[in-house]
Amino acid sequence: MTSRIRHVTIDCADAYALGTFWSRVLGEPLHEDDHPGDEMALIEGAGLLFVTVPDAKSVKNRLHLDLQPQDHGRDAEVERLLGLGATLVDDRRKADGTGWAVLADPEGNEFCVERSAGEREG
Repeated sequence: MTSRIRHVTIDCADAYALGTFWSRVLGEPLHEDDHPGDEMALIEGAGLLFVTVPDAKSVKNRLHLDLQPQDHGRDAEVERLLGLGATLVDDRRKADGTGWAVLADPEGNEFCVERSAGEREG
């Protein structure tokens, strides 16, 4: 017997708003049944479930997402995500092109942006 992960669930203050942010980040739609004010929002293609909870985030994430840009480089992706409402938490990019950037979504959940596959090969 085994199990599989169905969703990664993210507690948040506003499931629809945070789900919409991540939908734009990933280019994946929210489930068609999700609407503003709903207590849950699902990005089925990414396996991310956002659930509204009364508790505010109070400490650093114990789990975070690492993103790899698919059709452009890391720095362009960082700029795109900042434009969507993310904030830069820690810039670990190095002059030689290696490294990553730590960002936070609109509710303060940290995530990293790594180099694209092309940048890793080059």
